Amino acid sequence: MGVRARAADWRALPPRVAWFRTRAERVAKRSGDEFSRLSVTRADELAHLIKLARERRFVVELGTGTAWTTISLALADSGRTVVSYDPVVQDTRERYLELAGSARERIVLVQQPGESGPRPQDPPAELLFIDSSHDRDHTLAEFAAWRDALAPRAVVAFHDYDEPAYPGVTEAVRELGLDGEVFGHLFIWRS
Repeated sequence: MGVRARAADWRALPPRVAWFRTRAERVAKRSGDEFSRLSVTRADELAHLIKLARERRFVVELGTGTAWTTISLALADSGRTVVSYDPVVQDTRERYLELAGSARERIVLVQQPGESGPRPQDPPAELLFIDSSHDRDHTLAEFAAWRDALAPRAVVAFHDYDEPAYPGVTEAVRELGLDGEVFGHLFIWRS
């Protein structure tokens, strides 16, 4: 996808998020960080995820990576806290967190796998975004660990659904027997 097409996609994002994504893309390009550029949530899917997160104050993400989605979810709503779980800390993550400004105060990074479940002090998750190992068994374990920690009317979004490179996500959703909607490579289930 070319820069012009990406810029057009970013227009659907809230201004603070589009600004962050533009700066993060520039930093990644200058530093040769291809991992971030290739693994980032597509702009149209991010815009849909942000729409799903509207008025949801406590969001949990499983799979931080370099935190572009984490930061975007925090920037999209100044009243939102985003807790993101990942056992692996990407060495480039901090450079993007520096771009988050005051939203950084509402981002909590937990260096544990998603299947470890919620921390005792956390409120119920209003939005759970699963974007971690993409492995069937891990995706099943993560959903099981968080299902009872969901707020009423919570939304769970599984990333890379129906993505041939990551068949485990689709296998897990089918095994769970969830009814939901699909947007791009997001499978969305409402509790």
